[in-house]
Amino acid sequence: MGVKGLNQLIKEHAPEAFREFQLKNLFGRKVAIDASMCLYQYLIAVRQSDGQQLTSEDGETTSHLLGMFYRTIRLVENGIKPMYVFDGKPPVLKGGELEKRMIRKKEALKQQEDIKDTATVEEMVRYEKRSVRVTKEQNNEAKKLLELMGIPYVDAPCEAEAQCAELAVAGKVFAAASEDMDTLCYSPPYLLRHLTFAEARKMPIDQIDYKKAMEGLEMDKQTFIDLCILLGCDYCETIKGVGPVTAFKLIKEHGSLDNIVKWIEENPDSTKFKVPENWPYAEARELF
Repeated sequence: MGVKGLNQLIKEHAPEAFREFQLKNLFGRKVAIDASMCLYQYLIAVRQSDGQQLTSEDGETTSHLLGMFYRTIRLVENGIKPMYVFDGKPPVLKGGELEKRMIRKKEALKQQEDIKDTATVEEMVRYEKRSVRVTKEQNNEAKKLLELMGIPYVDAPCEAEAQCAELAVAGKVFAAASEDMDTLCYSPPYLLRHLTFAEARKMPIDQIDYKKAMEGLEMDKQTFIDLCILLGCDYCETIKGVGPVTAFKLIKEHGSLDNIVKWIEENPDSTKFKVPENWPYAEARELF
């Protein structure tokens, strides 16, 4: 899911942190790519003319493999050296978010079943895309493909975006590539977005400079992490009624989540905000 509204906040307060690239501008760069995010993109985007996923003669889905194959070739043709990173075991705190995703999938499947007799092809495809999830088998198939292509990959101990960022921090690669904005919580020098999008989408690659983002926001790493948790991340819910503008204002005024929580609890009558019961923001902070 990433962090809600973070991209726009950085664009507004730290515009110098953003640069736009084409693939050719990254010639010679080593990049750590969030593989699980890529596979999800390909399962949604790589379709037949009737909107259905590509399949083999046996009826097995192949959209993820076609997407991975052709996009990787495109990266290599432009002189980019990709390393794919696959998700490991999700942290316990992410259980709530994963459960919500499962509920949304079940709802989409039910809606798809309810309208199958009257829906148009476009409506059926829309609901089908909402139920897409990358399976363990599809991850393993992608790894086998990368082995055959001679492209390196690693299994992260936990979150793929965290491992991508760590490889960049350690100087093993130039940047971390992921659509999840929470990758910035792990302070990679650069975050690349849209790197694995197809050319048909006509979207330039966004590069976000972590150091310039922090300078523009006037925050250190700890304050930035608190902002991201307040905006809404995968590890815990946020304070109801707090959107991006309010979150930024509260962090600026109080300096930390601890101070915000204390202020809300000490002034229950003068603020409309309510802290979630047993809110595990400290644990989420520790994960980041």
